Amino acid sequence: MRTLCASTLIGEFFVIGFAGLVAMKSDDVSMAAVWTVCGVLMLLSLLLCGMITRPGGVQLGWALQIALIASGFVVPAMFFLGVLFAGLWWASVHFGRKVDEAKAKWAAQAEAGSGTP
Repeated sequence: MRTLCASTLIGEFFVIGFAGLVAMKSDDVSMAAVWTVCGVLMLLSLLLCGMITRPGGVQLGWALQIALIASGFVVPAMFFLGVLFAGLWWASVHFGRKVDEAKAKWAAQAEAGSGTP
């Protein structure tokens, strides 16, 4: 799960940065506010790469997905990209858990097969 989720989070890191560049063009939001919010979200996406397997890591990932969707109120394209990344996040968590279960099952079978008599 960690690899799939980290890949999604790294992609989000870049999308958040590019959204910040687009949001700078808006007259409604100050540049300081844009980069404060973008900086916090980018840092969160990087930190989550290492925290994903810890308790609450997946939930923080979902909070990041909600923030990405909500950023569509400043950069309208983020509504689409936020939903897209939320779908990628779901797939990463869902299929990542399945891969982890399969790896654990394979390791248990390998250990049982190599037991000494």
